[in-house]
Amino acid sequence: MQPPNPESYLQLIDLARNEDLGDGDITSRATIPADQQGLGSLVFRRAGILCGIPVLEQVLHCYDEGLSLRNALNDSRYVDADTTVAEVIGSMRSLLAAERVMLNFLQRLSAVATLTGQYVKAIEGTAAKIYDTRKTTPGWRELEKYAVRCGGGCNHRHGLYDAVLIKDNHMATLGECDLYAALTAIVQKIRSANRQPDFIQVEVDTIDQLRIVLKVEQIDIILLDNMTPVQLCEAVAIRNEISASAGVQLEASGGITLENIRAIAETGIERISVGALTHSVGNLDVGLDIKCP
Repeated sequence: MQPPNPESYLQLIDLARNEDLGDGDITSRATIPADQQGLGSLVFRRAGILCGIPVLEQVLHCYDEGLSLRNALNDSRYVDADTTVAEVIGSMRSLLAAERVMLNFLQRLSAVATLTGQYVKAIEGTAAKIYDTRKTTPGWRELEKYAVRCGGGCNHRHGLYDAVLIKDNHMATLGECDLYAALTAIVQKIRSANRQPDFIQVEVDTIDQLRIVLKVEQIDIILLDNMTPVQLCEAVAIRNEISASAGVQLEASGGITLENIRAIAETGIERISVGALTHSVGNLDVGLDIKCP
């Protein structure tokens, strides 16, 4: 699993360090000799999917170049409860200073990966894949999308710059018009530009809108917003009837939960986007157990 370039999150680490450490850890200065060395074990208190080891290495270097990881497990691995996923060695003062920030990154990213893995497992055996959204924590997008990949999910567009998604609010600006003609003109404008998007996607709220959008050429994906499994089945059937639209993928979105996702996946759609992967996840319980040599 290819982690994001550290340049995409080093500022985030600096921010986390500075807001926590300030001008120094006054507790450790008072209780721990400057030359004392130590070892800490990063332990999963409950089972989950590991994510964040490359980030931890950057966090440690931000605090003290002498801190290092050893015996680290690989990201994307499922880990049982009470498992040590890595050890940190070096200055005890530095280790304790870095503890909270290390755990914050590891707990958050592993939680995203773990929740994603639960959604992926819930639709095993179907043709559908799980996708994330842009509903990410500000500043954490590259990291959270990496965590989704570690959990077996797929990334939707990374931002407004790499793909086209014509949503209901874009439609609203068109006013009363011929939807087919308006979308055809928009798509032609996009396809004639020098810079091509990764894909063109259009959101629809009704089956009637779907029928119109399926007639527009060069659309890659249609987003079916807040449709029931019955409506999704109908949408798949309509798409399959139109040979010219056979290459158009259908994506379900809105109101997706672990309880209903299996029924949604079994309708025959290819994609399911789940904002909850990043906007509603908590932290996985991970601790640092200190050992003094």
